[in-house]
Amino acid sequence: MNRRCWIAAAVLLSAPASAAAQEAGTDPLAYAGPQWSPYLVGAMIGVLTLLTLSISGKPVGASSAYAALAGLVGRVVAPRHIASLPYFKDNPPKVDWTLVFVLGAIAGAFVAAWTGGELTGRWVPPMWEARFGADSLPWRLAAAFAGGAIMAFGARMAGGCTSGHGISGTLQLSVGSWVAVICFFLGGIPVALLLYRL
Repeated sequence: MNRRCWIAAAVLLSAPASAAAQEAGTDPLAYAGPQWSPYLVGAMIGVLTLLTLSISGKPVGASSAYAALAGLVGRVVAPRHIASLPYFKDNPPKVDWTLVFVLGAIAGAFVAAWTGGELTGRWVPPMWEARFGADSLPWRLAAAFAGGAIMAFGARMAGGCTSGHGISGTLQLSVGSWVAVICFFLGGIPVALLLYRL
């Protein structure tokens, strides 16, 4: 199947979801607010990745930060259990560059929202509210927590997250990373279509 066929298939599959979203007035592609240029941000991510690889010799990634944080908390709550785990014998929990990277990403997101005038203080985004109602905050929090937990588990099982595989791994032409990224899309597209159509 050539590239044009894939693009046509993606457009056809996304059309019903896009139409349903437009009917609800929550088209995810019709964003009128301030935004950074995706081209500039993409170029900056590329430069960041090259600098990280050349200076530290380590790829950009985030999922190992969660393991490090769990290990740090675990050393306080259950030190014997953490000491008995093979992963933490090889990778002692500590504040390392991945944890600082994730904290920097959170700080960067705050700065981007602040400078872009997008600090709304809203717990429930308009798209979620239009789909599930204004009183759906508990469901929103539960879905966010469950989705984050599943994503973190999957990232650790896959040996990396969207940053590790999608940015660093594909940049280094890793076959495993390319397979992982293809699987991200094969899983993400149907879930997005399902979410927008329900």
